[in-house]
Amino acid sequence: MTTMTPTRAGRREWVGLAVLALPTFLVSLDVFVLILALPKLSQSLGADSTQQLWIMDVYGFMIAGFMVTMGTLGDRIGRRKLLLIGATAFGLASVLAAFSTSALMLIAARALLGIAGATLAPSTLALISNLFTDTRQRSLAIGIWAGCFTVGAIVGPMVGGVLLEHFWWGSVFLLGVPAMVLLLVVGPKLLPEYRNENAGRLDLVSVALSLVTILPAVYGIKELAREGVHVVPVASLLIGLSFGVVFVRRQRILQDPLIDLTLFRARAFTTAIGGMCAFTMLGGTTMLFVAQFFQIVLELSPVGAALALLPGMLASTISFLGAPILARRIRPATLIATGLAGAIAGFLLLTQVEAGAGPVIPSIAFAITCLCGGPLITLGTDLVVGSVPPEKAGSAASLSQTGNEFGYALGIATVGTLGNAVTRSRLADAVPAHDAFASGMHAVSGLAALVLAAVAYFVLRHLRHI
Repeated sequence: MTTMTPTRAGRREWVGLAVLALPTFLVSLDVFVLILALPKLSQSLGADSTQQLWIMDVYGFMIAGFMVTMGTLGDRIGRRKLLLIGATAFGLASVLAAFSTSALMLIAARALLGIAGATLAPSTLALISNLFTDTRQRSLAIGIWAGCFTVGAIVGPMVGGVLLEHFWWGSVFLLGVPAMVLLLVVGPKLLPEYRNENAGRLDLVSVALSLVTILPAVYGIKELAREGVHVVPVASLLIGLSFGVVFVRRQRILQDPLIDLTLFRARAFTTAIGGMCAFTMLGGTTMLFVAQFFQIVLELSPVGAALALLPGMLASTISFLGAPILARRIRPATLIATGLAGAIAGFLLLTQVEAGAGPVIPSIAFAITCLCGGPLITLGTDLVVGSVPPEKAGSAASLSQTGNEFGYALGIATVGTLGNAVTRSRLADAVPAHDAFASGMHAVSGLAALVLAAVAYFVLRHLRHI
């Protein structure tokens, strides 16, 4: 009896990965350049505070709402085909955003960018699983893919600053157009097509249910974090959860569901998605508090705060690339759990940072959490994609990315609310404002350390065979 061994990728596949890295990099870049452009475009278009929030948030809402649908759609019509359609739409929407003449037009363009962006992450990740069938090479490829997100976060503010200094605000939206054109030209030549021939028809009722589940839920969570407990965000969250129950029930009876719920029976799949969601929830919220600590407590400028966060971003990139290489000698479960132990140490170090401290210690502590969280993100993503049949890789990739979107929003709404509550409580006790905010950051960091200890336990328990 002979066994088939995975074919090792050659030069063509690695060049194909470089092509797939382009949209991944640009999706991240698009978020961070807008933060810098918002003041100028708001003044130019006369956007009020509510419109500014929608300009920022509608992109993330659309990505979260459509990612599950797009991941499953790619499995059905072809992952390369969906990627190229999405790249075309992203390029056109970028031009529309750049030349918007009103705030409402820009909001609509950002919504289209979000829908187009929802096709890119699951398509690129699923295509990586097709290009790299060798486990070690696939892990490294996913590490490079994940590293592009942090590279975009590093490069985005710098490139955006240069463009805004020399050109009009719309120039930041045109950054992605040449790259999308390049993807459309070389993608058909370098990227393989893959579709599940037995996937069945796309259930449009499930698509609608997924949208009315995710969009109201994400909106409700974000508004609860921003405005506190009010009727509209609570009602929105309850509506999303109610439709979510209907959605899950429908998936259980369909022959060709939008989401195959049986995927969650695999411990590796469920543990990896749950762990990454938890880390995104805690890490994203902590990053927000650390960034505010630099500006509010240490009174650094926005550029100074960005520079203080830069070591963490660089550490993430190094970790994403290094974790797959270390996993060749160390069992992934052990490597992930050890990394989480290091991240816990970084969070605990943040709990010791006082208001009078300089930027060095909090910057180092944040970098430690980023460096040590890398194995969970890179190897966890590989576990999610690698633990499902090839025909369901797109669906699995979309679930992984949607979990991250939900994790960040949920973290801001819950963990962030806890931190703000601690800050307000300390202020009520007549504690100086800087010390009160530091206490809020301590609470967030301490909770992150506690929850990640539980995640490390489940990783060792459920992934010990990996």
